[in-house]
Amino acid sequence: MPDFISEMGGLELVFVTCAAFGTVLFMARLALMLIGGGQEGDADGVDGDAGPEPVDHGISESDLSFKALSLHGITAFFMMFGLVGWALVRQGNVAPAYSIGGGVLAGLVTIWVMKKLFQMAGTLQRSGTMNLHNAVGQEGNVYLTIRPGQIGKVQIIFQGRQAVLNATTTGSEEIKTGQRVRVVAVNADTLVVEKTTT
Repeated sequence: MPDFISEMGGLELVFVTCAAFGTVLFMARLALMLIGGGQEGDADGVDGDAGPEPVDHGISESDLSFKALSLHGITAFFMMFGLVGWALVRQGNVAPAYSIGGGVLAGLVTIWVMKKLFQMAGTLQRSGTMNLHNAVGQEGNVYLTIRPGQIGKVQIIFQGRQAVLNATTTGSEEIKTGQRVRVVAVNADTLVVEKTTT
């Protein structure tokens, strides 16, 4: 047994064990969650020509859920309980009760912070389903000049999110950046737009 372990008191050993196991399991769980989330989805995130039936892309709601009594919550608690408790014990002048209380408080605060972070991520995250046919009739601004017969880009808000998408026009007039346009049709994965009169 290494000397530094044999020199530890019982409470210090409990904190170190909690910190070690909590950190390893927390990091492993986090890595698995990120790898699993990273494998889902599509580079485009849009459904251009699929008519009214959308195709789901992106991270599901369950990937962004966080519950205090989940494995992630428990490992986060023990990680911070062990680290803070151990740091307080190492101070030497902190009573064991305060070390335990500080560790418990740190663990609970960590769970609360993580829950808030996951909730914020959930509000930012959307399903990823984007059906371009829902953009017909919506107005937006030209992001990249649209020349006749060529593809430019428009910035438009639909389905509750802002997107920059490929666009073309059927007219013979160039539509410059910043001009207001309305979507009149969808051609494959490209919006067909016309300049608005207002």
